[in-house]
Amino acid sequence: MLALLVVMLSLLVVIVLLAAPLYRSASKGQEERLDNRPEDQRVELEAQRVTKLNEIREAELDWRTGKLSEADWKETDAKLRAEAAAILRELDAASAPKPA
Repeated sequence: MLALLVVMLSLLVVIVLLAAPLYRSASKGQEERLDNRPEDQRVELEAQRVTKLNEIREAELDWRTGKLSEADWKETDAKLRAEAAAILRELDAASAPKPA
C-alpha cells in the first residue's frame, strides 16, 4: 500500500512538471504581469513547492504507519513546513507585479 502511494505521488510530480509548460503557454497574458525573474526560476520554485509538499505528506504517513516517533515527526514536520513557507515567499516575490 505504501509503495503504491509513493508511486502515485511520484507520478503526480512528473505530471505537474510535464504540464507546467502547457499551462504556461495557455496563461501567457498572466506571465507578462510577473516581475523580471526568469521563467525557469519560477518553474523551479514550483517544482520545489510540489516536492516539499510531498515530503510533508510522506513524513506524516511515516508517522501514522509507525516509522517515525511523534517527536521525530513533529521536528521533521516543523522543518519541512518552514522550508515550504520559504519557497512560497520566494514564489510570491517572483509573482509580484512590477512597480511602475
